[in-house]
Amino acid sequence: MKLLTHNMLTSHVKGVTKGYPLLIKATEVKVNQLDFNPQFVSRMIPKLEWGALVQAAEDLGYRQDLPGELIADYEQNEEFLKKVHRVLLEVEVMEGCLKCPESGREFPITKGIPNMLLNEDDA
Repeated sequence: MKLLTHNMLTSHVKGVTKGYPLLIKATEVKVNQLDFNPQFVSRMIPKLEWGALVQAAEDLGYRQDLPGELIADYEQNEEFLKKVHRVLLEVEVMEGCLKCPESGREFPITKGIPNMLLNEDDA
């Protein structure tokens, strides 16, 4: 599961009002080099919850020098876009779990795929 995906997932457990951002625990993380596409990265940034992305990268140990606040004029800053590209698209959680911040319900990540399915009593 890439951190781009993580940034868009939320818990839908019955009764939960604060199901985002999901806490992330990894037992296996893989980093795959991908071609850098600055246009894609700069178009994705406004759709992200920046604080959640930075926290997830920190939790996985891949924040490096990604700033805590989104910088101004990021579209023209290739160095910044490359840092975001790495965190969003190259860092991938292969095994681990996502945890609802309110209910504590865990969702497993297996072979890079998060299982967000709920039991009948959780839905």
